[in-house]
Amino acid sequence: MKGILHKLLVVFVGVSFLSSTQAQDRKLKSAQSQYDKYEYIDAQETYLKVVKKGYKSADLYKNLGNSYYFNSQFEEASKWYEELVKNYPNEVEPEYYFRYAQTLKSVGRYDDADVYMKKFAESSSDDQRAQLFQDEPNYLKRIDFQSGRFEIENSSINSSFTDFGSAFFGRFIVFSSSRDTLLFKKSVHQWNEEPFLDLYRAEYNPTNGELSEIEKFDSKLNTKFHESTPIFSKDGNTVYFTRNNYDGRRYGNDKKGTNRLKIYRSYKNTQGGWTTPQNLSINSDEYSTAHPALSIDEKTLYFSSDMPGGEGQSDIYQVAINADGSLGEPKNLGNRINTEGKETFPFISSNNDLYFASDGHIGLGGLDVYVTRLNPQTDEEKLVVNIGKPVNGPDDDFAFIVDDESKRGYFSSNRDGGRGKDDIYSFLQLEDLKSFCEITIAGIVKDKDTQELLPGAKVSIYDSSNNLLESFIVGDDAAYSHVVKCSSKYFVRAEKEEYTTIEKLVETPGKTETLDVPLLLEKKVKTANVGDDLAKVLSLNPIYFDFDQYYIRADAAVELAKVIEVMNQYPDMKIDVRSHTDSHGDDAYNMWLSDQRAKSTVKYMVSKGISADRLTSKGYGETQLVNDCGNDSNCTKAEYQLSRRSEFIIVK
Repeated sequence: MKGILHKLLVVFVGVSFLSSTQAQDRKLKSAQSQYDKYEYIDAQETYLKVVKKGYKSADLYKNLGNSYYFNSQFEEASKWYEELVKNYPNEVEPEYYFRYAQTLKSVGRYDDADVYMKKFAESSSDDQRAQLFQDEPNYLKRIDFQSGRFEIENSSINSSFTDFGSAFFGRFIVFSSSRDTLLFKKSVHQWNEEPFLDLYRAEYNPTNGELSEIEKFDSKLNTKFHESTPIFSKDGNTVYFTRNNYDGRRYGNDKKGTNRLKIYRSYKNTQGGWTTPQNLSINSDEYSTAHPALSIDEKTLYFSSDMPGGEGQSDIYQVAINADGSLGEPKNLGNRINTEGKETFPFISSNNDLYFASDGHIGLGGLDVYVTRLNPQTDEEKLVVNIGKPVNGPDDDFAFIVDDESKRGYFSSNRDGGRGKDDIYSFLQLEDLKSFCEITIAGIVKDKDTQELLPGAKVSIYDSSNNLLESFIVGDDAAYSHVVKCSSKYFVRAEKEEYTTIEKLVETPGKTETLDVPLLLEKKVKTANVGDDLAKVLSLNPIYFDFDQYYIRADAAVELAKVIEVMNQYPDMKIDVRSHTDSHGDDAYNMWLSDQRAKSTVKYMVSKGISADRLTSKGYGETQLVNDCGNDSNCTKAEYQLSRRSEFIIVK
């Protein structure tokens, strides 16, 4: 089947295909003049030096502990977590009890680890890791809930050629095949000397699904070109099927000379044969329509098409079948079903479930079979669910049909181990679709300072017991995505050479949705230019002053110690200290207060050894607000807070 259909629209006939994406060229920013740069500011080394000089804070210990923990240097991490829990017991979030316990285990201190796991369990009783610790079960990785529901078998009707696309037709199964035997007139196309697809039928045993007594279908439907994927009305008197753009006399092409696919309709005549197939109004010489399916009441036709205006390469559409047989206007099923990829081979079961094949939804590779409720009433029914193994695998799996009463059906696949290029597989459905909630954690990895994408970064997903679920390297779009359970906790870790590793705790909700979890990495080695704010370069915490005061608080001293350490590393650096207020209070008073705070900051830094001729200061009051929260505004506390800031501008 590597002939005409393969050249036209390969997804519509289920053959193997290769997809390619265009790699995006990314411009590299030229390096700025070394004259204005201060390089190699290593945050971790700075923090260590600050700590060695006697400065302490819970934030410092957390950051230091995490910097080692994320790099699996658990013995070093344990030291800093121990300082945290001993010196700042009231500032320890439960997560740090867990991490400390993990590092204690790494050095053989199991009894101590149990102590802190108990603290963790007491403060996080609803945390799954706490429950696992209390119950002592083995924590298993998330499995695919839908897998294992089908028992499959390669059908005996398959040939060494292409066989696919079956349909129920009374006591028969009708399918497409390119087989060519001595029983039938040999018909081949000139490109590769393989037979064209024709429609065949085989007797169907609903008890065991076995097929037998194969013969060609009606000659009115079969032509010297391709026919495939039929669907029959319940009374067996109407058939819709896919064919090349050929009406028995004219072989039609689009403007570029390509022969497209069309859906034809035929009726059973009084002699038991079939009428000449009709070209439907939804067809066009300029795009393909294929793989028809009928609604339960047979008043709606579903099909796949690459017509203009769709979501992706091929979409699933519906169109009304009027009482006189005419068709309405096609309607795209929308982005709940259709993606930018390929959605094709629809089938409507008697339970009103829509089965279809897609390479756009998350799957195991190639085309996978999915199912969703056709007219959903709940959020769960809106889910598009991969039906799992063994129906789906790494190859193309498609053309799924099922009899909901007998639980038997067929699908097609080009998987290894078949008899031909595509084979038809029979199956017995052992259990119904499992009800579940599904969360997608997704995001983009970026440089925190420049907001540039970071392709090549490694993203790892861990469960609440720190078991690795998946690890992958992001591509040019720097995007990642992973499906996890609802009402659970996970850790998303991002790492890249020359960047500091970060980890985020993600608590999933109890209903299906996609969580946006962006990952912003900071460079270990940072660059600062003249005019830059060192507070932003060092990611300082806000430097607060007590109300109406300008003395240096203990928490502010920790942040200032980081600035002082950098200035010690670069003795030629000069800083302009700038203090700002929000719009509350008298304008003149705010100017005076901010100036006093800037001078107080300089005085403190001089007392710690920084030469006064390297520091200047100025208060700006409320003259440089970062937002529109000026006098007589009605902003929130958080919005006002944005303007209350200290800046350390590099002037040399």
